[in-house]
Amino acid sequence: MRLSNLGLCIIVVLSLVAVTGSGQMGYSNQQSVSVTKVVGETSGGNYLNKSVSMSMTSVANENPGSVNVSSSRDYLNPNLISSGYNSNFPWYSSTGPRSFYSQGYSDSTFSPFREYYASSGTTVVSGIISTPIKFDIAQKTPSRIYFGTGQPLPYTQYVSTAPSRTNELWVQGATDWSQYVVSPLGTWLQLVAYAPVGGSAGFYEIVQTDTTTPNYKTYQFYPGYNTMNFNANQVGRHILLYVVNNQPSNVVIVDVFAQAQPGSMPPSAIAAPSY
Repeated sequence: MRLSNLGLCIIVVLSLVAVTGSGQMGYSNQQSVSVTKVVGETSGGNYLNKSVSMSMTSVANENPGSVNVSSSRDYLNPNLISSGYNSNFPWYSSTGPRSFYSQGYSDSTFSPFREYYASSGTTVVSGIISTPIKFDIAQKTPSRIYFGTGQPLPYTQYVSTAPSRTNELWVQGATDWSQYVVSPLGTWLQLVAYAPVGGSAGFYEIVQTDTTTPNYKTYQFYPGYNTMNFNANQVGRHILLYVVNNQPSNVVIVDVFAQAQPGSMPPSAIAAPSY
């Protein structure tokens, strides 16, 4: 008799609990659990993947970093990074070293995001970004967009399937746009904001290191697409968003690190990129 999707999901979760119950509680660093293939083939969508991810996350809290579940269908899966790159920075780890962000990183850390930053840009005067100017999307349409998880989507498909577009914020690259970028200290990023209704915009930046520092500035946005520069002039995690007409945009995250001196070893606390 054929099992239902829900029944198979329950079996998978119960199997994981059974494995967990043998020996010590939680998963050891040497154990690996792979459930994506079984669930993905059965569900045909992402709701089962999400359920298993949530179950695994609750177990992984006993031993952070020991479980890695990936899926080609789940846009919310933080383990899925474009081109196989997993930026495993312990910003929210309760046990990881908090000095990782102040160390220098090798070029391999930044190379997956090379198209998104430049060595020069428009001067930012007493604010967070440069003065927004109107952007003609027809002159430079992106090929793909990347969500914060690294999940890519063709831009044409994105704009044609979005039921109702609202305020959006992206980092513009040479060919693609992204909601997450890792950039070297001192570089410049080009931001693109889509605001269906123009007007006064509150732009927010939260800079995270061991503490958080909020910044706020008001800018005038044009209806439609706007472009502006952002200077990555401070080490840390930069969380960017804006509000127009009481409607917040999505968040863009820029992780800014210093570059390591040639010949120096990369920090041991961070997993090296895999391709």
